[in-house]
Amino acid sequence: MMKTLSALLAFGLMGAIPAAAQSYPSKTITIVVPASPGGVTDTLARQLAQRFNEKWGQQAVVENRPGANNSIAAEYVSKSAPDGHTLFIGPDGTFVANPSLYPKLPYDPDKSFTPITGLVVINHALIANPAVQAGSVKDLLAMAKEKPGTINYGTFGIGSSGHMNMELLQNMSGARFQAVHYKGATPALTDTIAGHIQMMFVSVGTAVPQWRADKVKFIAVSSAKRMPQLPDVPTVSESGVPGYEAVSWFGLFGPAGIPADVTAKINGEIRVMHAEAEFRKTFLDKFYFQSIAGPPEQLAKFIKDEEPKWRKIITDAKIKVE
Repeated sequence: MMKTLSALLAFGLMGAIPAAAQSYPSKTITIVVPASPGGVTDTLARQLAQRFNEKWGQQAVVENRPGANNSIAAEYVSKSAPDGHTLFIGPDGTFVANPSLYPKLPYDPDKSFTPITGLVVINHALIANPAVQAGSVKDLLAMAKEKPGTINYGTFGIGSSGHMNMELLQNMSGARFQAVHYKGATPALTDTIAGHIQMMFVSVGTAVPQWRADKVKFIAVSSAKRMPQLPDVPTVSESGVPGYEAVSWFGLFGPAGIPADVTAKINGEIRVMHAEAEFRKTFLDKFYFQSIAGPPEQLAKFIKDEEPKWRKIITDAKIKVE
């Protein structure tokens, strides 16, 4: 049944692409990543680049432009030619956190981009350096409340999901931790393993290999319920912060004004890819990703629905970036 649905989806999507899009792509596709190599965003981009290379016979390259909570990369893409040859892997913070964090952005979250498709949602792992004397969320919260601000944690940048998810934890628990901001998840993880910082939220797929190699403690997952792949790992919610749930998501965007038929062609290829059983097994399931590939309108609505939630968290925490 699933194979039949996938085949129908592929046929319907590809058949819906107008003839005008047949000339796309006509040159190298650049997929811009707003983080350092090695993290989730970079991994997603390289999968797309490989797919475009294979299916369209046109070179696709990944360009890493980290910094300013995705703003450097976002501004670059927003000012690129709207022909579909410059694309942006947009983490949630670019669109739902930055508008509340910065008094002025070099891009307009609502008007500077063409939403193409959602990519994935990921659950986060709360991990700690093995030397940290805490084996549970309750232990960490108790330590933080005893000595406020003495336990530090790494983020992927101010306003990143790793930052906002910890702010949500603080908001719901009353504990206070000290943030240390990095230009991406990889350098923050490196310092957590080295003991330069004590803990962080990071994608489950990134955390599991380090945990199994005994390089970090896996304290809890951020999902509402225990993950089927990790039945022995408790959730934050069951470990002292009832109701806590935090994820991060990623979408694919281009500059505003990409022709609708080009948008449809890119969207269709990605949705077909995500429907393939082999891709789900070897990539989505492997990295604990949940696909949110769908029509552009779905991605736009997702942003609209998420922004007020994080605006409140940012306002309550009085976080501002000058």
